[in-house]
Amino acid sequence: MNFNYELTLVEYIFIAAFLILYSVYIGRTLYVAKALGSTARGVVIKFFLRTTYVALLIVAILGPFFGEPERDIIAEGKDIMVLVDVSKSMDATDVQPSRLDKVKFELQRLTTSLSGNRFGLMIFSSSPFLQVPLTFDLNAFSLFTQTLNTSQVSNHGTDICSALDLGVEKLVQNRSTNTSKIILLLTDGENFGACERQTFTNIKKFDLKLMIVGIGTTNGGRIKEGTGWVKDDNDQIVTTHLNNAYLRELAKSTNGKYFEINSQQNAIGDVVDAINSVENRLIDSRKVAVVSNKYRYFLMVALVLIALDILVTVSTFQV
Repeated sequence: MNFNYELTLVEYIFIAAFLILYSVYIGRTLYVAKALGSTARGVVIKFFLRTTYVALLIVAILGPFFGEPERDIIAEGKDIMVLVDVSKSMDATDVQPSRLDKVKFELQRLTTSLSGNRFGLMIFSSSPFLQVPLTFDLNAFSLFTQTLNTSQVSNHGTDICSALDLGVEKLVQNRSTNTSKIILLLTDGENFGACERQTFTNIKKFDLKLMIVGIGTTNGGRIKEGTGWVKDDNDQIVTTHLNNAYLRELAKSTNGKYFEINSQQNAIGDVVDAINSVENRLIDSRKVAVVSNKYRYFLMVALVLIALDILVTVSTFQV
């Protein structure tokens, strides 16, 4: 038999007080019985009865359990690696308050709708960086997404393909080989890197689902910089446009899906539906010890003995 709790100072004081006081009571009773020339067998019976139910009450307080049975705990869901473009063009205001701020808000909605899955976060501009490894801790994930800004990585262009390569690498090297794996790419499509054929091959080979969300408008928008706007070498305000044609072609090349978020439409609900349509698979499985507190049985016996002690009268002195 094992216990959920250990004896504390309170229990030790109670046990000591019970034994001391009852010993004094027994000694006094035996002394009186001897003086009267009688026996005190009843006090001995009561002593064993009361000692028994006090011991049972203490055992019940300690939370006894028998054995340590194990149970398989299984978590099913998907591994979702989120790739967020944090290049300077994501500060454009054709989507209010800005493209990146809109991404942060929609990611909050997304994780709320898709709890139970593992999320990872990767940011990229000219090079990618893993911000959050795959985790069930959506609070930590949300905390990192809310701190995204365009100054987190170097801004010398945007390389979507290198981000895809790193996303594939992190998903494939994960120990859960049989999970449904999804790459969720959020970007305005401005790309200055070339994708190798191997990138598309790996996405298909490892059965990765690529879902691309284009952020912005084809009409374009100006890029915030301090209190003004980003200008080119000719001192002209720069306008950045959503390159949805490139993103659609990228999705088509990988058997993926393309969605769009701008001032006229918001496809985040469609993204949630698309992710939910992907089959859930085993994410994690482990054995845990499951113990059942059996205090009720000891408490019931103790209460029966207490009732017996109250209801049954035993003569203390016998002449």
